[in-house]
Amino acid sequence: MTSKAPAGRRAAAKAHGAHSQLGRVLLVRHADAGERTEWTGPDRDRPLSARGRAQSELLAALLARNPVERLVSSGYVRCIETFVPLGARLGLLTETAGWLEEGADPEKALTALLGGGSVAACSHGDVVSGILFELAERGIALGSSPRMQKGSTWVLDVQEGRVAAARYVPPPD
Repeated sequence: MTSKAPAGRRAAAKAHGAHSQLGRVLLVRHADAGERTEWTGPDRDRPLSARGRAQSELLAALLARNPVERLVSSGYVRCIETFVPLGARLGLLTETAGWLEEGADPEKALTALLGGGSVAACSHGDVVSGILFELAERGIALGSSPRMQKGSTWVLDVQEGRVAAARYVPPPD
């Protein structure tokens, strides 16, 4: 048996449009991929390390507890591989997006992520830090020194199309 929101709440949500709904963004920095200097191929092809593959399995168990409607990732191999176990658990395919790749504009990435619904997004340190900077500029409390270790997640609670709160989840051990 499924439960439905009371008719009044459904009508109010409909009257306010899609942005009136609550959403969640799980902003993940890709799992460990070893040292960039030790990889001889193109950087976008650098895969997860053995440690990173173990992190991605643990991350999947942790993140699968959230209501996730979409998986979106940078097109870099290490980001896509970070979401393989999560996609398998949730029965979702991972979409790739250039706005999550290294060097992308964090403001554009944040705008795309706030488009509605609950999404898990995997990106790189520069994009994640840029999004955190943007959130701090918008007055979102991130703590005195926001962290973003490889394999970590920022949980962004979204309301009315804006981030209402953010919390850091360290990488799983």
